[in-house]
Amino acid sequence: MTTLLIALLSGVGFLVAYHTYGRWLGSKIFRLSAEAVCPSERLNDGVDYVPTGKSVVFGHHFTSIAGTGPIVGPAIAIMWGWVPALLWVVLGSIFIGAVHDFGALVVSLRNNGQTVGDIAGRVLNRRVRLLFLMTLFMALTVVLAIFGLVIAAVFKQYPAAIFPCVVQIPIAVLIGMLLHRKGVGLLLPSLGALAVMYLTVIFGDIGFLKSFNAALAGWSIWAWVMVLLGYSYVASVLPVWTLLQPRDYINSLQLISALALILLGLFAAAFVGYKPDGMTTVQPLEFVAPAFQWNPEGAPMIFPFLFITIACGAISGFHCLVSSGTSSKQLKNEPDARFVGYGGMLTEGFLATLVIIACGAGLGLGLMKEGSLLTGETAWQAQYASWSAAGSLAAKVGAFVDGAANFLKALGLPAGVSIALMGVLVASFAGTTLDTACRLQRYVIQELSSTLCGKVGQSGAAQPATPFAFLQNKHGATIFAVVIATAMAAVPPGGAEWSWANAGKGGLILWPLFGATNQLLAGLSFLVITFYLWRRGRAIWFLVIPMVFMLIMPIWAMTHQLFLTPGWLVAEKPNWLLGGIGLATIALEIWMIIEAIKLFPKAKGILEENALDRQPA
Repeated sequence: MTTLLIALLSGVGFLVAYHTYGRWLGSKIFRLSAEAVCPSERLNDGVDYVPTGKSVVFGHHFTSIAGTGPIVGPAIAIMWGWVPALLWVVLGSIFIGAVHDFGALVVSLRNNGQTVGDIAGRVLNRRVRLLFLMTLFMALTVVLAIFGLVIAAVFKQYPAAIFPCVVQIPIAVLIGMLLHRKGVGLLLPSLGALAVMYLTVIFGDIGFLKSFNAALAGWSIWAWVMVLLGYSYVASVLPVWTLLQPRDYINSLQLISALALILLGLFAAAFVGYKPDGMTTVQPLEFVAPAFQWNPEGAPMIFPFLFITIACGAISGFHCLVSSGTSSKQLKNEPDARFVGYGGMLTEGFLATLVIIACGAGLGLGLMKEGSLLTGETAWQAQYASWSAAGSLAAKVGAFVDGAANFLKALGLPAGVSIALMGVLVASFAGTTLDTACRLQRYVIQELSSTLCGKVGQSGAAQPATPFAFLQNKHGATIFAVVIATAMAAVPPGGAEWSWANAGKGGLILWPLFGATNQLLAGLSFLVITFYLWRRGRAIWFLVIPMVFMLIMPIWAMTHQLFLTPGWLVAEKPNWLLGGIGLATIALEIWMIIEAIKLFPKAKGILEENALDRQPA
């Protein structure tokens, strides 16, 4: 019963925060106005800038920021105890993550839908803009290089998830065409698509379709990476109404319905219990994970790594790219920013809460391990025997899928359907993140190109024949993004010799950097939001502590990874690639902080040059 109460209190806390703190931020700090003309209306091009209702934008925004982040992070961080993980998710989402996402969205709305990296050049200076964009480029390259591996791993682990994920794409395109050309509403077709998706989950692993799933699950990692990066190219250059909006809306309905099923399963397990197949006793719903575990075997110290491991679900720098890269180009009404930005992050926080409960309590209801059925604390220990065992991709995804599936089975759903449904959930989110990241990388490359060589067509700027001009074209920028990600993926991981078996895993080389780099982006995004408000004479006190916290934690974690055993630069065989990039990242952060400190006293109440909004203080 305690487990269910924790889930309900967390949900109530998120709702209260939305209607109090979120409302205060929107009305008193950001001063959202229904009279403001949004970039989607002013710059409507039918491709990236498309005026869209808030429910559709929410669907895109939420599925893009969620990805696998709020699943894999909490699934491993629970090793430090479910209490620290839960506190960071709930408090972090309300006071840090949702403020960050909301602020980045509003600032972008007020700056023609530009990314926070581009806006940094206006509210701080051009040097910070260039440094910020370079950081974004590196982080997004890692995302593109690795998420093909993530999706391939999910498909190999849960083949029944393949057909439902594949069938979503043509259905989403059809709905997008109907919506755009026939003026058909999105809700009813999307509900129909959701019903089809559930039917494919139930019947999509039988007969011929089972063979289809098995054949695709047998593909090599390299084959999957090539197919998925090719798909991300197509998806990122198409108009947003063609695939991005309808697919993400369908995925959001899928997630909300899945969350509802998990919550109903929690009620069933709490009040009735769950009896696994082959057992005569009913298993009670209770936390079998430890409340606190300060020194798990092989784990780094809880400070600062808890706040790096759980990124999405509490706060993630990647979210500022979605807020300022795609969502800001679609909102047609400024007050909708609270629903999308603040509300989207709180919804993700609730998802992360359910992940913690699934891994910490759901696993105890029953886990098949090497042909044996384990329950209670024994089941949890089998999955979380050590940090290295829990840290593999299969273990992190598997802990959530198995734990959440137990809740669905408590409702009476068949085991195969329950596991397939959770597998589809994970794979769909990963796919959404992949093509959204590709579109965002295109924006970053275009902005970097214009920064380095000026915009094509301007006096004294690059001429169309130059490479920089090519990179300012959406196709050129996207091809460059995909080629770089493919090249990184083709590199064998960990210094191994190249082979077809290793191809596709190269993104893992830089993956240890991503956690700290991702959180660094959050701190730098807070810096941009702070300067935006500071220049307008607005209150910034609620931003200062989150900003300082998110600047300190990444650099602390990075320093530990560089210089403390088994650090990249002090190991018996130093990893000069990770060490060099890590040092460059620290230098980048320090440089930007110094630039900000120098500018801060001079900026209060002084609007930046060419400010696009001139609202009074």
